[in-house]
Amino acid sequence: MAGVCFKIGPPRLVGVEVEWFVHDDRCPESTVAPERVAAALESLPPHPDGQVHTGRLLPSGSLITLEPGGQVELSSPPSDSLGSCVEETRRDLAVLRSAFATQGLRLTGTGTDPLDRDRRMVLEHPRYLAMERFFDRGGPWGRIMMTGTASVQVCVDAGSELGPLALHDRWRLAHLLGPVLVAAFANSPLLDGKPTGHRSTRQTVWSRMDPSRTLAPGTDGGDPRAAWASYVLDAEVLCIRRPDGQPWTAPAGLTFRDWLRGGGDRPPTWADLDYHRTTLFPPVRPRGHLELRMIDAQPGDGWVVPAALTGALFDDPVAADAALAALEPLAAVDGTPPPRSPVWQRAATQAVGDPQLRRATLACFAAADAALGRLEGAGRLRGAVAEFAERYPARGRCPADDQLDALRSGTRLSPPEAAPC
Repeated sequence: MAGVCFKIGPPRLVGVEVEWFVHDDRCPESTVAPERVAAALESLPPHPDGQVHTGRLLPSGSLITLEPGGQVELSSPPSDSLGSCVEETRRDLAVLRSAFATQGLRLTGTGTDPLDRDRRMVLEHPRYLAMERFFDRGGPWGRIMMTGTASVQVCVDAGSELGPLALHDRWRLAHLLGPVLVAAFANSPLLDGKPTGHRSTRQTVWSRMDPSRTLAPGTDGGDPRAAWASYVLDAEVLCIRRPDGQPWTAPAGLTFRDWLRGGGDRPPTWADLDYHRTTLFPPVRPRGHLELRMIDAQPGDGWVVPAALTGALFDDPVAADAALAALEPLAAVDGTPPPRSPVWQRAATQAVGDPQLRRATLACFAAADAALGRLEGAGRLRGAVAEFAERYPARGRCPADDQLDALRSGTRLSPPEAAPC
């Protein structure tokens, strides 16, 4: 686990994963037939290198896959610079949007599906069927997560063994920054067409799911690699792959540690361990790099700002130190791990309306602004981050407030000229 999940070396790569709901452009509250989504994906141009993947590969290298509820995910290739990551993702996203527009479909960026429409599993893969059964034991949260949530995920290198960009410090920064990213970019106040009382309902959903695979491991200052190895072993096994159409269900309560010690109906393999890791969803997931998973999906090109903010803070040691100093007061004192700690709960509910979170958020935006000012060719990104800071956290607002304002004013997600559903 230490060698596979934490690739040690000087940080240089950054990537982003962006998820979208698919809505009918003229009648967004209707359920989109899977055949229309498939037709849009089939129309995408082939990759110039002719590479073959399980998903579609766009011209700049982004991989397109589907989530269980039909959400579309664009995963950028790793990039040597923040600027090139953003520009390559913009180009591929334009191609993706065009393909869906030809089918009368739009990609909607919000942390939860705000509309009251039928949501169902559209992928009948044994993994997702087993996942559905597993999460159903703990209430409705797993199904909501699978079919009704979307995110922006920013990926950065794990870091060096020692020095100003050391793994230990970057691991700590990622977790302390988490509630600021939740609060600043909260964009899921609605579910099934109704306010939930949470600015980031998506984050609240994650906090109520199976704690053995959604809480953060090892944020108490110890070795992240040892903490992650224990976390993997102690998480419940969600599914066991089987041949010939057999269901992939696992015995209730079986951890991977139990499986190694003789539980289960067969001994585990290295492949089982690798697959088990893909079913774990903490706020920061080590996959060689660090995957920050706590950000709600954003409207339009809003994903650029969390990518730029996070990339700037992780790439610039001076900005990282400034952010850590501002975030230190947010460190949990009661031992409750994210995302169930009080500050994460406040971030999901109040967002930057919470005074402490607002101060920390503004300090992180200021540190990122300074870092982008030191980065050659980052003027456009710096402007986007500054504009967002002025529009939202400086005013105690987040994107979720725009949704709530629209709801109060009677504005629909569909365009004014949309025909009656």
